[in-house]
Amino acid sequence: MFRTCCQLACQRKMQSQTTPKTLPFFGIPRMLPYVRPYRMTIVIMVTLGILSSLIDSIYPLFNRHIINHNLAEHTPDTLAILTVLYLAILAFQVWNNYYSAYLCSKMELWVNRDLRNAAFNHLQTLTFDYFNRNSVGYIHARVMSDSGKMGELFSWRLMDLIWNGSYVICVIAVMLITNLRLALTVLILVPVAIVIVTFFRRRLIEQNRHIRELNSTITGDFNEGITGVRAIKTLAVEEKMNADFNTHTKEMHDASILAARTSTLIGTTISFLSSAALALVLGRGGQLTMEQVMELGTLSVFMSYAISIMDPLQICINVLTALTTIQVNIERFTRLMDTESSVVDSPEVISRYGDTFHPRRENWEPLAGDVEFRDVTFQYPDGDEPVLEHFNLRVKQGESVAIVGETGAGKSTLVNLVCRFYEPTQGQVLIDGKDARTRSQLWLHSHIGYVLQTPHLFSGTVRENLRYGRPDATDDEIWAALQLVSADLIVARMDKDLDSDVGEGGSQLSTGERQLLSFARAILADPRILVLDEATSSVDTLTEKAIQKAIKAVTAGRTSFMIAHRLSTIVDATTILAVRDGRIVEQGTHASLMQKRGYYWELFTRQYADAAIEMASNHSEKEADA
Repeated sequence: MFRTCCQLACQRKMQSQTTPKTLPFFGIPRMLPYVRPYRMTIVIMVTLGILSSLIDSIYPLFNRHIINHNLAEHTPDTLAILTVLYLAILAFQVWNNYYSAYLCSKMELWVNRDLRNAAFNHLQTLTFDYFNRNSVGYIHARVMSDSGKMGELFSWRLMDLIWNGSYVICVIAVMLITNLRLALTVLILVPVAIVIVTFFRRRLIEQNRHIRELNSTITGDFNEGITGVRAIKTLAVEEKMNADFNTHTKEMHDASILAARTSTLIGTTISFLSSAALALVLGRGGQLTMEQVMELGTLSVFMSYAISIMDPLQICINVLTALTTIQVNIERFTRLMDTESSVVDSPEVISRYGDTFHPRRENWEPLAGDVEFRDVTFQYPDGDEPVLEHFNLRVKQGESVAIVGETGAGKSTLVNLVCRFYEPTQGQVLIDGKDARTRSQLWLHSHIGYVLQTPHLFSGTVRENLRYGRPDATDDEIWAALQLVSADLIVARMDKDLDSDVGEGGSQLSTGERQLLSFARAILADPRILVLDEATSSVDTLTEKAIQKAIKAVTAGRTSFMIAHRLSTIVDATTILAVRDGRIVEQGTHASLMQKRGYYWELFTRQYADAAIEMASNHSEKEADA
């Protein structure tokens, strides 16, 4: 009865995709810290589950008493009392099932919430190298899918095992006590049911795993069909995309039919075994009844048990099988939680300055903006050789450093070290004369304004996005920041000004408009160190000129690092670093580097030559059109 109620209350999910090599219960103790706060709820759930199964197992005993005493002996004196008692127990059972299902739902939601919060918070502490190694889909599955499986394990799966296992034990005990010979006649089919169900269950798991793989493929096809619609239409490959999609959906259709056939076969087998058990009870029990060795009411009890014992037995096997597959989810989740950040604050720093989620801002010193690389050697964790070796650079407050080079040359390395996204392999990065590792990461990051090459806006309004830079900023301050980068006209054209929604990832705006808003967000934070990662690469020439004018105003008195592709934007930089093959090959001002006629001169003259050729080509096309 409880099982039926719970199935209606919550639809079960399919099994996990892979089968672990370790023991089924290994790893579950790692989840206990997330379950321990709700141990009293689990105790209540287990108690109610055992009580429910016990009540369900004694219902047939009511029938036996009524048949053997009230009906056979024609004594209706206790019939009314038994009826009232039966209804009272039934009412209690209805409440028990409802409350147990309610607790299971709460337990699942509690565990899911705590696991996802813990995973998301832990992800915030990891550095870029983890996200470079793992895809978004992989991380998303750890946070959402794996946690969901574990929430289900400690709620519905646990309750299924408790109720059905207790019911099977109670039924077997009652049958053995009531009539040993007839009980053994019924129980002879139990090992047969276990073997058959286990065999088909394994095949069903493999088939469902294949279905999930095909479903992932179809999801990927569907995603590409939407996100790549422009490329599909310009390449005229609609027919190929449609053929591939139809092929994959047909494969999934055929695999689903096969899985449905196996699932139906399991259900049919259980029904057959239940009927076979009933036939054995009727055959053997009927003979004992006619021989007056056993009462008719006892035969009724065995008939009820013969029909009902097989289904709970199957569910127990399913739950134990699910434990082996959920083990994979546990291992993947714990692997995420065991991942340590490559950049961590020392216990002494945390004690003084706090951590990411519990900052002690009252102890934070102001940051002026002096940056120094002192004998720095750096090698990426997955790299084969150092990117920097014994590198030294002194940047005073208010100075600007430009980093130039071809695509993939390693221009971001210095910026990553300044922002402490990575730690030096050897040497020190000093901020205001002190090793950056003696201050907290959050202290440093709160003083850095970062404008990415590919701008990212959060879902929400313009105001909400800009206030990520400074939550207490007023509307006047927001408009001032927008005006500084010539983005005020963009916002003014939107339907609701600052209350206009930017869409998911800023989808309602062009790339250049998103870049301007992200620039305004960085300015609003009033950073002491400003990092521009090719911040003007996504805007047109007129907008670039407006931003360049704003940059000069914003960088005054601030230390700035500019990763630049358009070399005309960094000619006024205090220091220019030319990067090639992951190494700094030249260093100096624009004038000094041009006089050397080296790598920087080559980049600069080549870029201007390309620009001149493009300008001449456009002019020729216009004359031809005229």
